Amino acid sequence: MIIQALAFYLFAATAVASGVMVISARNPVHSVLFLILAFFNSAGLFVLIGAEFLAMILVVVYVGAVAVLFLFVVMMLDINFTELREGFLQYLPIGALIGIILAAELILVFGSWVVSPEATQILTAPTLPAGGVTNTHALGQLIYTDYIYLFQSAGLVLLVAMIGAIVLTLRHRPDVRRQKISDQVERRREDVIEIRDITTGSGV
Repeated sequence: MIIQALAFYLFAATAVASGVMVISARNPVHSVLFLILAFFNSAGLFVLIGAEFLAMILVVVYVGAVAVLFLFVVMMLDINFTELREGFLQYLPIGALIGIILAAELILVFGSWVVSPEATQILTAPTLPAGGVTNTHALGQLIYTDYIYLFQSAGLVLLVAMIGAIVLTLRHRPDVRRQKISDQVERRREDVIEIRDITTGSGV
């Protein structure tokens, strides 16, 4: 239990420090790198509580795709961040008001939070259920049996969104030659190939 407690405090402290650095770092590239570090430590916390599937998804999806995409976008765009910070003071009162409201909500939530008497029993219970299957196996059975239609519908929605994004960003330029599959399939051998009988030494 001592190793688990030390790992928890290490992951939690690093995740909180990384989150603070995400919003306080001056360089946006550094902010994205701190965000990736926060994702990794959050994945470590998920592993400690036995949610290895969520930890894997957090690393594969968010670190491997979302955060890297943020990093590429920030590095590719030529943005003058000095000009963006010039209007910081005019938005400071609104930001402070929103921060105070969020702090009050957090105080109300944590002030009325009561630990359930069954929490100790849940924490000391084994991670594996009675059937002996892992969380990933149980989650796969649940998704692909009870919620298979909803899962496939979500996949179709994401597919339509991806196709829509491609269509909206597609630009046709007249000076670019494009491949036409139908014209290539309809071509005849006689139209593209010409056989000539050339004698030796006469050239073409």
